[in-house]
Amino acid sequence: MAKQTAIFASGCFWGVQYHFERADGVLSTSVGYTGGHVDNPTYKQVCSGTTGHAEALEVVFDSDTVSYEDLAKLFFETHDPTQVNRQGPDVGEQYRTEIFYLDEDQRTTAERLIEVLRGKGYNVATKVTAASTFWEAEDYHQDYYGKNGHTPYCHVYTQRF
Repeated sequence: MAKQTAIFASGCFWGVQYHFERADGVLSTSVGYTGGHVDNPTYKQVCSGTTGHAEALEVVFDSDTVSYEDLAKLFFETHDPTQVNRQGPDVGEQYRTEIFYLDEDQRTTAERLIEVLRGKGYNVATKVTAASTFWEAEDYHQDYYGKNGHTPYCHVYTQRF
């Protein structure tokens, strides 16, 4: 088994986790915050819009089973990558669409997929940024939909590739 990690931000992290934890080859997921300038931020701080963080998902996966490219495609197909600082009714910088890459292969894959989508007419707003510290969110946010028996309200699968 070849374990790798990926970090995606595409709106409320509950819906992102819902889709990724169901993907073949995903070993674990954790919701949290990244891309900001405050150490160990709380949900309340992130929602204030003053920390610069995005709600994000850290995905640990078996790259012998699923490729980073396939997970990046799932990222683009489970949110609207054309929206800026929002996803559905959720508005704010913390709901931005951003891929936080952990190596050059992830960066080039993300940038190539964005170009494919732009070639299909999508005005992609997704940023591609080097990963910084991923701060795990409070426990009540982990596997939120699984714990509460709900399904995402703004993360709907839409085939784009």
